[in-house]
Amino acid sequence: MKCTLVGSRYFGASVLEAFLADGIEIAGVVTPTEDDRLALAARAAKIPTMVHGNPKLVGPEVIPEGTDLIVAAHTHARVTDEALARSRLGGVGYHPSLLPRHRGIAAVEWTILEGDPIAGGSVYHLAQGWDAGAIAAQDWCFVRQGETARELWERALAPMGVTLLIGVAHYAREHDALPAREQDQRFATRAPMIRRHIELTEAPDEPRASIVVTAIGADRPGIVSLISERARSFGANWAGSRMASLGNQFAGMVHFEVAQRNADSFAAALRGLEASGLHIVMARSDAAPAAPGQRRVSLGLSGLDRPGIVQDLSASLSAHGISIEELITHVDHADAPAASHLFRVKAILAVPTALLMDSLHALLESLAASMVVDISLDPNDVKAAAYQH
Repeated sequence: MKCTLVGSRYFGASVLEAFLADGIEIAGVVTPTEDDRLALAARAAKIPTMVHGNPKLVGPEVIPEGTDLIVAAHTHARVTDEALARSRLGGVGYHPSLLPRHRGIAAVEWTILEGDPIAGGSVYHLAQGWDAGAIAAQDWCFVRQGETARELWERALAPMGVTLLIGVAHYAREHDALPAREQDQRFATRAPMIRRHIELTEAPDEPRASIVVTAIGADRPGIVSLISERARSFGANWAGSRMASLGNQFAGMVHFEVAQRNADSFAAALRGLEASGLHIVMARSDAAPAAPGQRRVSLGLSGLDRPGIVQDLSASLSAHGISIEELITHVDHADAPAASHLFRVKAILAVPTALLMDSLHALLESLAASMVVDISLDPNDVKAAAYQH
């Protein structure tokens, strides 16, 4: 029996290596790029290798003649019905969850986010609809306390997938058919992609001042506009605020960040608002210069709430000599179940100057992936880390 392997990266290469060691014949390998790890491994083994030009679809033109079974191993492109028709037994893929739970591209991450005590893997029939085909084989494992998505994948789910795919290939060879058990739609859940975004720029040398303003007065339209106009005039950043109308009175507290050279003039302009009937109280502090050998970076983090996010963040940063100078956290509860609550962090980091920007970017990219959060980073934006609600 000949298998065509459609996949990529570490898992695809692991499946290829295991299939070859087990004596399973490979008709060809299909990858998204020429330099993918699976493509390199296939060419080293002198196996015909094709690249599917469409990143979302695998068409029939890349499936070799004589294919008995298509095996998908880490592919984000859908194998079309026309491609499946070129395989005598159709196709199967591996999904790192106990389907129909966690259908989607981020199954392992959502297993951790949902606090599942048990995880698993499924080999399923490739068909219309993401991860919705009949089940050919499944297995399960416990999730260790405090385990990250990456750790769960590497420890248990990736090796489980290799073993399950080999077992299904053996079954197909011996029975000339695939096992099939329909998924129970009552237990289907979604695991959509969790996006991450990181921006890095060099920090300016200009010192900054922090001004916290409290304004109280008779409530009327335009008060916020008056305050924001003065901030814009002096290049002050509106870092955070809390405002309310209480008993026909406006009460607001705003935190501004402004260049020290503009701080006195900006403060005088704010005091000028008292002529409009507002009572203004201000507190100012000038940011101390960064310690020798360090620079400051503003960190923004958001993701679905779960226990231990701050602990994981501080431990990971500390291991690389990065300290947290200021920290503000907030949970958006909204009208959603606990698993969908959004957790936000803003912080000021003291980063060793020896840690290059590219290295810092790579560290935080890895951290974002393991913590399943979005991280943004801007050394130009060294503020008091107040969350703007």
